Amino acid sequence: MVARLVISPVVPAISGEFGVSNSLIGLSLTGVWLAYGLAQFPSGLLGDRFGQRIIILVAVAGTALGSLLLALSPVFAVFFVFAFVLGGAAGLHYSVATTLLSRNFDNTGTAIGVHSAGAPVAGLLAPVTAALVGSVLGWRYAVALGVVAALPAVVLVAAGIPSREPRRPDEPIRERVRPAVLFELLSRPPIAGTLLISVLCAFVWQGTASFLPTFLIEHRGYSETAAGAVFSAYFVVQGVGQPLMGWLSDRIGRDTAMSICMATGIAGYGLFALGPGVASVAAATGLVGIAMSWGATMLPKFLDNMSAAEEGMGFGLVRSSYMMFGASGSVGVGVLADVAGWPTAFLVLSGILALVLVSLAAAALRRRLQTGHAATTSPP
Repeated sequence: MVARLVISPVVPAISGEFGVSNSLIGLSLTGVWLAYGLAQFPSGLLGDRFGQRIIILVAVAGTALGSLLLALSPVFAVFFVFAFVLGGAAGLHYSVATTLLSRNFDNTGTAIGVHSAGAPVAGLLAPVTAALVGSVLGWRYAVALGVVAALPAVVLVAAGIPSREPRRPDEPIRERVRPAVLFELLSRPPIAGTLLISVLCAFVWQGTASFLPTFLIEHRGYSETAAGAVFSAYFVVQGVGQPLMGWLSDRIGRDTAMSICMATGIAGYGLFALGPGVASVAAATGLVGIAMSWGATMLPKFLDNMSAAEEGMGFGLVRSSYMMFGASGSVGVGVLADVAGWPTAFLVLSGILALVLVSLAAAALRRRLQTGHAATTSPP
C-alpha cells in the first residue's frame, strides 16, 4: 500500500515536471488502480492452483520492482506504463490474502478488518514521509519509498506465512474460467447488488486516495507537508475504522454497518467542500475515514454468499469486477476538478454515497415488506 500512497502527495510536483493536467495525472492513477483491480481475478485462481503464499511473495516483490521503475520514468508516457505495472503487481496480493484468512478464521468480517488495517498503517506513514522527502529531494525519491517498504516485506512474508496445500493443485485454470460459471456467480442477487454498491464506493475511495492532498493544496491552500499530514490522519481513522466496522458488521449486519459508513461520508465530503476553517477539515477527515472503511462491511458479504470451494475464484472475480470500474474514480475526480472545480468534485462524491444510502434503505424496506407479506399469507 505504501507504494501506491506515496504518489498522491507529490502529484503537483509530478504534474509540474511533466507539464500535464490533473486529468492526465488522474488517468495514470486510474491505470494503477485498474491494473490492481484486474489482477484480483487471476490472483484468486493462481492461489488455488499454486498456493497462496507464493502468490503473495510474487506480489510484494513485483511491487518493489514497479516502484523502482516508476521512480526512474524519464517522460510521462513511460510513467503511465510503469504505473500500470505497479498496480498489477500489487493487485496479486489482496484476494489470496483474504481467502487465506477465510480458511483460518470464523469471524471473517473481523479478520478482514484487521488485515485491511494494514493499509491505514501505510497511510499514517507514507503521505507525510513522501511529502517531506519530495519537498527536499524531489518526487522521484518520494515514489522510491515504495521500494524501501516492499523489500523488507518480502522477507517478512517468506518467514511469517507458513506454506499450505493449494486447494485445487491439479485442476487446469481454464476449466474454471467458463463464462457460464462466472455469470452465474455474478448474477446471484446478493452478489450482484453488493457488486454495484462496491463499484460506487470504490469510485469514491479511488478519487479520495488519488486527490485528497491535491484538493487540500489547491483548494484549501495547505502546504504539501500539511496536506500530507491530513492525508495520514485520514488513514489513521481508517486504521481504527476497518476492524471496528468489520466487527460491527459481524454483529448488526452488513447492510446496517454499511449504512453507517455512507451517512458519515455524506457529511464528511460536504464539510470538505463547504465547511469553514481547520475545524471543518478535522471533522471531515474523521467522517470520511470512517466512511471509507466500508470494505470491511461489504467484502464479507461476498464471502457469505459463496461456498468454500468458490472463494478463491469468486472473491477474485468480484474484486476485479468492482475495482475495474471503481478505478475510474481517479480520472473522474481529476476531470471534475479541472472542469468544475474542487468543491463540485467533492460534492459529487458526497452525492454518490447518498445514492448508495438510499439504495440500502430501499432494499431494507423491500425485505421488510416481503417478510410482512409472507407472514400475512402463510397458513395458520
